[in-house]
Amino acid sequence: MSHLSSSDPSPTNPDSESPHGALFLVLHYLPLRELLAFQSVSRIFCDAISSDPSLWREITVQPPLSSKLTDEALLGLTSRAEGTLRSLTLIDCVKISDDGLLTVVEQNPEITKLFVPGCLHLTADGMVEVVKRLHDRKGNVDQLRLRLYGLCNIKKDHLDVLNSFLCKDGSRSKSLMPSFYGSNHSSGSINNDDGRPIDVDMCPICRSVRLVFDCTRDKCRKMEQRWIECRGCFFCIARCEDCGGCIDPDHVCHSESACKHLLCIDCWLQLPKCDTCNRPYCKGHNSFVGPTTGFICQECADGDFLRNVPEAGF
Repeated sequence: MSHLSSSDPSPTNPDSESPHGALFLVLHYLPLRELLAFQSVSRIFCDAISSDPSLWREITVQPPLSSKLTDEALLGLTSRAEGTLRSLTLIDCVKISDDGLLTVVEQNPEITKLFVPGCLHLTADGMVEVVKRLHDRKGNVDQLRLRLYGLCNIKKDHLDVLNSFLCKDGSRSKSLMPSFYGSNHSSGSINNDDGRPIDVDMCPICRSVRLVFDCTRDKCRKMEQRWIECRGCFFCIARCEDCGGCIDPDHVCHSESACKHLLCIDCWLQLPKCDTCNRPYCKGHNSFVGPTTGFICQECADGDFLRNVPEAGF
């Protein structure tokens, strides 16, 4: 055909055609799993992805990749940034050790965001050493933000050392910012950067180092004594799953939802209820509620099914 020349690349060979330039721009917005998959599309993409440090300056590893990530694999990923890694988020990466993370930090001293929720093999002593090493290499860690939710055996001494490095000058005021239940309490939403240097604090009630929440209720926040009394970790202060406000201990037994989460009276009254047990789903589980006003919750539906199953004749 006249509009095709013999020098035209063969359409059957994907490596012979250069992808549109816009595709390379898209690469910067792909999650890690998709970015790795893109490498197998063609040799051009493989070379472009593996040789571009800017694609690897912000790395987030989350399920299902989390369970497969080892120290060696993490080092291989972060080394692609060629020492320019800025952000590292490891969610439920149970195979990552203190030594592995420390090696990554030593090679990337400009890290300003380090989120490691649910990394069970990391220790409080190891995280203190990571921050100290960053301080020694960088001279200051004023901009570093840590998320340590789920870190085992972290004590007040660890927290004091971390705060001594992280909460200097202007960062100290950020450490006093309120933290509300609902924005960062679950592992699915831990990657929450609210500007605070560190996510954990010492609970004023049980004195344990955990996520500590402030009350969302205006009436509590306007009353200084009340605000102090209803500030604490989830184990000490019952909180509404939807609004994050404190729940009166006398009302806890009446605030259960069909999904077993607690709801305050105000939120409980506003939500549609199961036709059988008169319990609502919290907003996080409202996909279980049908388009109509009435619905049957899963627990009641399962109970009806079991009651209708004939007994096996053994």
